[in-house]
Amino acid sequence: MKTRRIFIKNTLGSMAALAIASYEFPSVIIPKQKKKLGVALVGLGYYSTDLLAPALQLTEHCSLTGIVTGSPDKAKRWQQQYNIPEKNVYDYKGFEAIANNPAIDVIYIVLPPSMHAEYVIKAANAGKHVWCEKPMALTVAECNAMINACNKNKVKLSIGYRMQHEPNTQRIIQFRKDKTYGDIIKVSAAAGYFDGRTDHWKQKKAMGGGSMYDMGVYSLNASRYVTGEEPVAVTANQSTNRPAIYTEVDETMQFTLEFPGGAVANCETSFGKNMNTLDVVCKKGGYKLEPFQSYNGIKGITSDGIKLNAEIANEQSKQMDDDAMAIINNKPVLVPGEEGLKDIRVVEAIYRSVKEKGKVLISR
Repeated sequence: MKTRRIFIKNTLGSMAALAIASYEFPSVIIPKQKKKLGVALVGLGYYSTDLLAPALQLTEHCSLTGIVTGSPDKAKRWQQQYNIPEKNVYDYKGFEAIANNPAIDVIYIVLPPSMHAEYVIKAANAGKHVWCEKPMALTVAECNAMINACNKNKVKLSIGYRMQHEPNTQRIIQFRKDKTYGDIIKVSAAAGYFDGRTDHWKQKKAMGGGSMYDMGVYSLNASRYVTGEEPVAVTANQSTNRPAIYTEVDETMQFTLEFPGGAVANCETSFGKNMNTLDVVCKKGGYKLEPFQSYNGIKGITSDGIKLNAEIANEQSKQMDDDAMAIINNKPVLVPGEEGLKDIRVVEAIYRSVKEKGKVLISR
């Protein structure tokens, strides 16, 4: 009985102390309940319509709460389909008003690359976290301005490199970290598809068109995350089989990257042919993913027969949930703005190599 009385007394005392502390210091004693983050999509083209919006219906930690579009007709269709209230619908002229909307925590920029810097900076200045589709921007200067705006406003910036969130890709990155197959000797990465369009923004230089910006960053980014190094030199060649269409930008780009550890990456990207392979040769074997950057079905095999066939329900929802959890828990995002900047630094060097017709050293 004595023991029981002591237990009750101590328990009641602890409960009273907890109640007082919770009243005085609620955020310390009882953490705030985590919520789903509200996401507004900026630009309602194919990627938002067919991939991101459906993926947001599958996410656990974020949801579609707003849209930004210049098309009233699109706005009405989206409102009806996704039950988006009128107060969460914005056009580009009234974009800044999004700062006053507590239903929107994250702004996802899904516009042509030439518009990324402008709207990432506007979103950051509105005090919202920012997700930005790849390529991050057209120039290193733009990338730096985007990073600085997000840092200044104390918001997170993540670039939409969904492959770095994909489990088979993460496994081969771990192979490199563990040196499972020894030092990397050679990487081959090819990403492309046949684009039959003749008058699209991807064929316009001013809007950030060209296969290198659109698909080439898959091959480039893969070469970097596979080796874990930054290339020091590049030699590139640009070509087209449809000169009447590709008058301003590259239809096909081939580029060879040299890494400080001795590895070489032979890469290709194109709007003229289908390509989707990543092959890594190491001193003690290697591994391959094919396809390596599709929206689903990533698979591969290692030199010793290990199948790389982990499956996830949806790549975009995995990416957005990972980034949402980083915001909720105030942790670093998996693919920050600095990662996008590193790719654009190499892209600039690739175009210089084409212009100068030779090898270009990549400055830091």
